[in-house]
Amino acid sequence: MTETPKARAVGFNHVALEVGDIDAALEFYGRLFRFELRSRGETSAFIDLGDQFLALQKGRTQPADEGRHFGLVVTDKEAVRQALIAAGVELLPGRFLDFLDPWGNRIEIVGYDNIQFTKAPHVLRGMGLEGLAKNERAVEELTAKGMAPE
Repeated sequence: MTETPKARAVGFNHVALEVGDIDAALEFYGRLFRFELRSRGETSAFIDLGDQFLALQKGRTQPADEGRHFGLVVTDKEAVRQALIAAGVELLPGRFLDFLDPWGNRIEIVGYDNIQFTKAPHVLRGMGLEGLAKNERAVEELTAKGMAPE
């Protein structure tokens, strides 16, 4: 019996968040992050993340997320912490920087320097982030997998 070939998952193109109002969502996320708006329609907006994007879709019906979340990688985790505090957003308990947006989407903030996730040099250049680097632990993890940064 031959095994059916399987595709390998290689990353994310985008994450879609359900929100109650597109304008309010853009205003909320605009208080926390600098971003480029890729496109916008009546019921959706797309925030550019270089070679990926965050989709905001109108129409949240489920309760707030408890464990389900995604990690949003940022250039400066502490700047986001301060922006969350300034915006009056409650930080969730635990060792990570997690919060709920006004529609109950749980988001974990992750610093680029401290994780294996890596943008290719040409993508960083296109985003104006040429100097963004990894810390020693992240470089060791990448090197152990044969993915040492250039």
